[in-house]
Amino acid sequence: MPGSTATAKNGGDIVQPDQPSKDGGRPLTSVRQRKRRWAGRGSRPCDGARCGGQRGLDKALASFLSWQQSAEERLLSLEETRLEREAQAEERREQQEERRAEQERQHELRLLSVFAGALAAVRQGAPTSATTPYDPPISPLAYLSTSLMTTNAPSASSSLSQHPPEAPTTQATSTAGTPKSPTPTSPPPSKACQTVQKALATLRGADTPGHSVYLSNRGNGIRRHQGILQEGYAQYHADKHHDVDNPNGILNMGTSENKLCYDLLHKRLTQPDMLHIDPSLLQYPDWKGHSFLRKEVARFLSHYCGCLRPLNADNVVVMNGCGSLFSSIAAVICDPEDAILIPTPFYGVITEDLHLYSGVKLFHVPLDCEASGKDSRPFHLTVAKLEEALRRAEREGVIIRAVILVNPHNPLAEVYTPQEMTGFLEFAKRHELHAIVDEVYMLTVFDESVVFHSVLSIDRLPDPQRTHVMWGISKDFAMAGIRVGTLYTENRDLVEALDKLGAFHGVPGPTQHQVAQLLRDRDWISEEFLPENRRRVQAAHSYLTAQLRSMGIPYLHRPACFYVWADLRKYLRESSFAGELSLWRCFIRHKVVLSCGQAFSCSTPGWFRLVFTDQLHRLELGVKRLREALKEVEDKAASPNSGHSKEASEESSQSLKKDSDDSDNTAIVNSTPSPSSDRLKEKDSPAPDAAPLASEEFVLLDCQTSKPTESLDSLIDTLKQEIRSSDWLEKNTPELSAGEDPEVLDVFRDLLQRARK
Repeated sequence: MPGSTATAKNGGDIVQPDQPSKDGGRPLTSVRQRKRRWAGRGSRPCDGARCGGQRGLDKALASFLSWQQSAEERLLSLEETRLEREAQAEERREQQEERRAEQERQHELRLLSVFAGALAAVRQGAPTSATTPYDPPISPLAYLSTSLMTTNAPSASSSLSQHPPEAPTTQATSTAGTPKSPTPTSPPPSKACQTVQKALATLRGADTPGHSVYLSNRGNGIRRHQGILQEGYAQYHADKHHDVDNPNGILNMGTSENKLCYDLLHKRLTQPDMLHIDPSLLQYPDWKGHSFLRKEVARFLSHYCGCLRPLNADNVVVMNGCGSLFSSIAAVICDPEDAILIPTPFYGVITEDLHLYSGVKLFHVPLDCEASGKDSRPFHLTVAKLEEALRRAEREGVIIRAVILVNPHNPLAEVYTPQEMTGFLEFAKRHELHAIVDEVYMLTVFDESVVFHSVLSIDRLPDPQRTHVMWGISKDFAMAGIRVGTLYTENRDLVEALDKLGAFHGVPGPTQHQVAQLLRDRDWISEEFLPENRRRVQAAHSYLTAQLRSMGIPYLHRPACFYVWADLRKYLRESSFAGELSLWRCFIRHKVVLSCGQAFSCSTPGWFRLVFTDQLHRLELGVKRLREALKEVEDKAASPNSGHSKEASEESSQSLKKDSDDSDNTAIVNSTPSPSSDRLKEKDSPAPDAAPLASEEFVLLDCQTSKPTESLDSLIDTLKQEIRSSDWLEKNTPELSAGEDPEVLDVFRDLLQRARK
């Protein structure tokens, strides 16, 4: 009890109760003990678990901070290394560019010496015997170009059978390298020429693929082959214009496609009758085409070709495009190394259609761009010209099996009359030649005053067993992507032979059904599609021709097809095919693709095909870029440092007179006089593109000799320009080429020694 005294024994210890404080509160000892306890809590050591956790957290934080610092230092080190490597790479690039420039200068001097010696050797070995009127003398440049034509390298114009316009008796069929029997008027090349041929084999171009051990000689030739049309198309696809995604891409005014009627086609092709799928459509068909499609083709052609009697469906063959038909027909009517007559200019891809598969060549019938008389017109095909070409082929020992006739024409857009076509067919009959008639543009005549007449409308064909008519839907129905071409022939042997090749060129069953439904719908074709399509095509043609007139550019005024054949000779830096290629590259640099004349084997440089069947806003943009490119050429030609070029300006300043007696009123438009003969030409070729084109390589074809006696200075200038515009110097040195053919280096050394002497 409080205030009492008590004792207790507890292990020997005596515990006394606390004494109360004076003021009656708690005992002082108890207060002091509590204060000591509270003061000691801050300095009391923690227990083991809590203290260990705190130390682990501190250690982890320190480790993280150390790692972060190390990572930052590593990143900084990597960034410094990257910048250092980039600087070294840039320095190496500059050094390589300097070495390349020096190498180019040295190599240019060497090559000029080589060519000087080569030309001297050729001139010494050139034939001196008199030539006939049909065999004009061949210039040294023609001999050089002949040697290039015998190689497997792709040419700038993709033609395998071209010849000089002034000397049309040469290499129309010598491209495969097969020797022909010599004739009195065409002696074989001299030993010097053969030496030059070996030397020039190294000048085939930087982008030419090398020989592949995995391919045959034929396979390597096909792999290397690429012409201007294919090159331009590849450039376009690599940087295709799109209104939203790629507005600065390349516009295609070179490929003949109709892009004006997508809305009409979409509406018709999405109808329920187009979506039918039958089991038979998914099985192997008749390789000539399903019978239902061949019947519809026969009815369609009977109606729209104006046939006097219905056509027989058994005489129809269907393949995946007219290119396949060309290849197959050539394979079954010709042997390898045989040839087919074709007037030039012509659609250049026919060369590949015939040669790549069948080994069949084209023998050119050159057409003059100037009217030669009262009843003549520019690029006028006559029976007399066909006869002359056939006689020339006989003198050269070339076997001619057929003649190709394109009506309406590509690229001239010429519409031949029934009388003209009958004359051509009678020529073929006289000489027992097949007549392959391409009428793929027959429904694309947009001028009502001009009527197209198919050869199938002729009452009695001169030789029905050798007359074969082709047609397809890519042009007349604006569906180039649906690959369907048709052939009509009364020759049953030909049909049976083509049937054996049909497995390689078949058309899918569902596509055949869609095409049959389309051809069956006569109301839609005659009342809706054809009238609207012709109206749109004519409007686009009117716009482009008006723009050409405003620029003073002459052109062939023709009422058919998707293109205009325009004369741009006054814009060439020189009157040669090298100058034409330079202008073609200038257009591509300004993001517009055209097709130049040498792609169609035109005998005169400076003509271009302009396709106008595109939407108006894209056509306007294409014309704008065309103007900009031509203005650049004019500005360069007008610079004080330029030289004078009378030859080019004289050709382009000649007015192409309108033929008042022409029954179809198709004439050359030349609304604005061309510049005078003192027009200045470019001194240097345009700056090379970022990606040099295969066509820019140093390749001179026979057709690229506009004059038979080119001077050495002109050749040297051309060589200089080609050297500057390509990078083959690094890849085609004699030393490098010697790795493939050791004789090449010896040939170059021999020529260099002769040039130095």
